[in-house]
Amino acid sequence: MRHGSRARLSIALALLIASVGCAPGADRFPSSAATTPAPTSAAAVPTQAKPAAAPANPDAAAPKPASSAAAGRPSGEISYWAFGDAEELAIFEAVVEGYRRHNADVTVKLNIVPNQNEFMTKLSASFTAGAGPDVFLINYRRYGQYAEKNVLEPLEGRLAASSSLRKDQFFEIPLKAFTWNGTLQCIPQNQSSLVVYYNRDVFEKYGVALPRESWRWRDFLDTARALTKDTDGDGGIDLHGLAAEPTIIRAAPFIWQRGGRLVDDEEKPTRITMDDPKTKEALRFFVDLGATHRVSPNEAEYKAEGPDSRFMRGKAAMTLNSRRAVPELRTIKGFTWDVAAPPSDAESATTLHSDAYCLSAASGNKAAAWEFIEYAIGLEGQQITARLGRTVPSLKDVATSPAFLDPGQAPANSKLFLELAPKLKLLPILAEWPAIERFMNEEIEAAFFGTRSFDEAIETANRKSNEQLKR
Repeated sequence: MRHGSRARLSIALALLIASVGCAPGADRFPSSAATTPAPTSAAAVPTQAKPAAAPANPDAAAPKPASSAAAGRPSGEISYWAFGDAEELAIFEAVVEGYRRHNADVTVKLNIVPNQNEFMTKLSASFTAGAGPDVFLINYRRYGQYAEKNVLEPLEGRLAASSSLRKDQFFEIPLKAFTWNGTLQCIPQNQSSLVVYYNRDVFEKYGVALPRESWRWRDFLDTARALTKDTDGDGGIDLHGLAAEPTIIRAAPFIWQRGGRLVDDEEKPTRITMDDPKTKEALRFFVDLGATHRVSPNEAEYKAEGPDSRFMRGKAAMTLNSRRAVPELRTIKGFTWDVAAPPSDAESATTLHSDAYCLSAASGNKAAAWEFIEYAIGLEGQQITARLGRTVPSLKDVATSPAFLDPGQAPANSKLFLELAPKLKLLPILAEWPAIERFMNEEIEAAFFGTRSFDEAIETANRKSNEQLKR
């Protein structure tokens, strides 16, 4: 995190929790249905009212933690695990603190692992040892392995019995992503999508047209070329048109846009189809951004500095990411940035990015764990994460409220995330997918940086992925 940003975020958290907090000791959490009418469509954006002013003294205004033991509500201790960087840690802490103000008799032990691979390793090891966390937050691409092993407590019934939430208050696509064998396993907190983040100042400086809603692959490539610059004349590239991870989650929208596919059957996959002609055409375009057109950093540059950092320093005009990048990007002071839709080809498409709260089947305090989840994915919890930029809320009411669409906060075009909802597509939900994705990423990266031929990389990825799927 950049110097001073954690302190500024901490102040914002105190103000935020005080502003969304309700009176302590309430029987249940506020219902979104009681505050805002449900929108008629995901893209509908109502006229925005100004957010309520935060109290001048948050410590004085904030409600004191409520004791719930007398009311028969849960008590004790629960563990909550998640993956995230420093900015996300502060947001997770804010949600925990918000819940504590409702129920002081439950202690939430927060365990945040900054590296995603390390997080998955620790999570799997904990379940193997029979000591998994009570609650954990996980992406839909990774929960299938745990659903298959029956280590999750399905949350379909608990949501149906909730007095503060209804299933129809959530967007359908993330609910589908976390449904395994017809039953909702975990409750999603967000419905994000892959978008193009761009440095508006750089576009204007070099006279390059800003991304249009209708731009296509050729426009995207031409823009990246026009913004790849040797600014000091020393023969090296100082500004890249694009900085992006060479991974399947970044390449997938291009596959769907060309009409390609990753599996033979989206509902019941039996084969990985990276050898599909249209899939290969799309992957060729994506890989050539680095290997042929060189509008993106080379391998050494990429490993020395990631896409987000390079974009934040003004060394890349565009990057590809989900809403997750926003809290860190909001610390940028040197230029104006915004978001645009991914370019289109035969059709428009983008990737769903969604995380959900899961409850371990072996939890020793399921009542407290569920109450925490109910708060985190309810009105107040989602307002906290939305205002701090981390999520595109899965609750329709919060997604179409000033908590998410605050015109005073970057990105200015936040409504784009709602407009892209009809174009969202899911990566395969398979127990084997994390390993398959790893094979794909290794080969896409090798082709992107030119260390392996495109044909060899795709053949290897397809073969290894199908071997994994058949195990």
